[in-house]
This record gives sequence, structure tokens and C-alpha cells, in this order.
Amino acid sequence: MPLQNRVTPFGDLIAVPDRGVLFGNRGGRIHDPGTKSLSARRWASRQWIICTLSFKGRQRDVWGRSYTELFFLDEVTALAAGHRPCFECRRAAALSYAAAFDPESPGPKPSDRPRAPDIDRVLHAERLERRDKRLHRTGFGAVPDGAMVVIDGAAFAVRGDSLLPWSPAGYGAPRLRPTRGTATMLTPPASARTLAAGYQPIWHRSVADC
Repeated sequence: MPLQNRVTPFGDLIAVPDRGVLFGNRGGRIHDPGTKSLSARRWASRQWIICTLSFKGRQRDVWGRSYTELFFLDEVTALAAGHRPCFECRRAAALSYAAAFDPESPGPKPSDRPRAPDIDRVLHAERLERRDKRLHRTGFGAVPDGAMVVIDGAAFAVRGDSLLPWSPAGYGAPRLRPTRGTATMLTPPASARTLAAGYQPIWHRSVADC
């Protein structure tokens, strides 16, 4: 049986056989290593990170006595759920993300690159409404490529003029992206602004078929 360690764009943890192209954690252990089941918690700290599957040949006992490994279809999914790149195993991506990160508004960025704890404080406030996923209303035209929106309870990734329906196995056939109206965005606004400023997330290979 697969572990309940796959992250959806809504931040939920589900049990499916697909593993995706990236993994990460939420700042510590939120599972019971004996039963390999989740505790009542869904995060251990504000440090929700996105990691590479392979780093310096390290081998891990998934859901052992260390932190709780979580898996993402791709980085677009992870960003929507409220995670950010790891400064250790994905340092180049993390530095690129931090250089484009703006916690408040578009326009000129601060001269000093924000530190990881600064980013984590902003994202934690934007990804959660108490224990639930926080949703953000904005104009459809303001949603950048790589951000995700929710329509009729389903998640869609914005890519060019298309909306790509998300599933644990990959993206489905595209539909035309609206140019007007209000969007309900899953991706935290700070990460959306980072995408708009030029950060390039990793997409799942299924987008090539869309």
C-alpha cells in the first residue's frame, strides 16, 4: 500500500502510487515511524521545502525516524501547496526564487535577498487559513504561468493561454484560459509574484502532451 505522502495543489496529503519528480517536507516529522501513518499534524514547522529526488548519493528510509518525506507531481504543484525550494539540495533554484521573491507587491525588489525564515513566515501566512488551505481571489489576467487556480473544486495550472487540469498522474487536456473575470488562486500570492518576476518552475513531463 502506498504511503499517504503525495501532496496535492490544495496541500492535502493523499495515498497514490505515483511519486512525481520532486520531494520535500514540512519542517520535521508528522508521521508515526512504527505504523508509517500520519499523525494529526500536517506540518512540523513553517519550513515547507521542495527538494530534489537525488542529492549526493544520500539514501533514505522513507517515513523512518527522521522527517516525513512528501512527494510532488512537479514544482508547480509544490508551489501551489505553499512550499518553496530548498536552500541545500536545490540551492541554485532557491537563490533564483529568493532573488525574485517580493512579500508585498510587484515592482522594484529589496536590495537584500530575503533569508529562508523570512520567506517561510510570509508563505505560512498565505498558505493557511487556520488549518485549511487559504485561497486568493485575483483577476484571471493577473495569474502568471506556473500558478494554479481552482475551478469547480478542481485544480488547474496556468500555462500560456491554457489551463491544464491536474491529477496525481499528470496534466490532462488543456482548456482555454479565461482573459476576464475573477480567478481563485491556490498558489500563495508571494510565490505567484515570484513566478511573474521570472522564476522558472519544474513542470511534469505530461505538459509536453498538452
